[in-house]
Amino acid sequence: MFRFVPFVFLSHSLAAFAQDLGVPLTWREFSNSRLLAERISIAEDAINTILPQLDTSDAQFNGIGYWQSGNVFSAMANFDHLAGTTVYETQVVDGLSTAFDLYSNFDQYGVITTADASSGTQPNKDFAIAGTCFGESMAGGVFWRPTVDDTGINSITTGLFTTLSAFLAETTGDATYTNAAILSAQWIQNLQINTDGIVLDTVDGADCTRSPASWLFTYNTGKYLEGLSVLKDVTGNSAWTTLMTDIAAAAIKSSVWEGSNGIITEGASPTANNDGVGFKAIFIRGLDEVSVRSSDNSALQILIHSYNDVQYNALLELAANGTSYSSSWPGPPQAFTTWGQLAALDVMVTAINTNSP
Repeated sequence: MFRFVPFVFLSHSLAAFAQDLGVPLTWREFSNSRLLAERISIAEDAINTILPQLDTSDAQFNGIGYWQSGNVFSAMANFDHLAGTTVYETQVVDGLSTAFDLYSNFDQYGVITTADASSGTQPNKDFAIAGTCFGESMAGGVFWRPTVDDTGINSITTGLFTTLSAFLAETTGDATYTNAAILSAQWIQNLQINTDGIVLDTVDGADCTRSPASWLFTYNTGKYLEGLSVLKDVTGNSAWTTLMTDIAAAAIKSSVWEGSNGIITEGASPTANNDGVGFKAIFIRGLDEVSVRSSDNSALQILIHSYNDVQYNALLELAANGTSYSSSWPGPPQAFTTWGQLAALDVMVTAINTNSP
């Protein structure tokens, strides 16, 4: 059971956390000279090293959970996309088909509509919903769990909904998806960004109490950034671009989850899996989407690829045991673990995309 404590939210003004896009000179090895073919080979070897752990009966990998297994399939699909191959197409399609067959209706968390916020009710919940918290509408927030009595509304589920809605809007042109993405993006913007530009975790939908201010995790910011990068293109609204850029720069340089050398320290767990191990992979993937969609901002693209190179070089030089990697990116190397390999995949795959050929 999570314990919620009151937290006074300060101004979410962009000016409060506008950031410099320069690359910190204290970062460890923020470039690499490996050619494209080598980077593709390194990424493919990393994926092939985790594949023996796949249980095709339930589309999960031994040693990690359901959502973490989903991220392995994401890395496999992204590899094919970036490398221009179909190496993993069959495994990804088969895995997704199996998961969909086994877990029907697995993601019905319930979104708070404007009408829900006004009425204080939501059809999937059996408690009165706070229409506003900290002076802001709760419309757009997404519940963490689908149970009728769970009151948690958090940034990762809302960020996922923002991203999904934005991608659907981009694909279909349907304003229904655009409006849904905007509403959820606004919920995070108005309620869930601290004065350092980092996305917070959870607000209680019944009494507005907030998770501790120290609950700062890379995936909350990473998934929101991914959603914003698509939303800015769908809407053409430069305010989303500004917000995305400022949050990306703040998160990339945050001492919350990295040392002065720039290496991410979050989720280092050599002996046991935990959710935090996979958070940083989602962060790296979100930053890559920001980079891809920021061709008009070379400084931001340089900052992102430099940051990924810090992680890439650390994994290869400090945390590698052959083609497997420790979940502790600053090292030392260790024997293979499924969760350590999971965490490394997005760094290896993203390196295909964020460096010169």
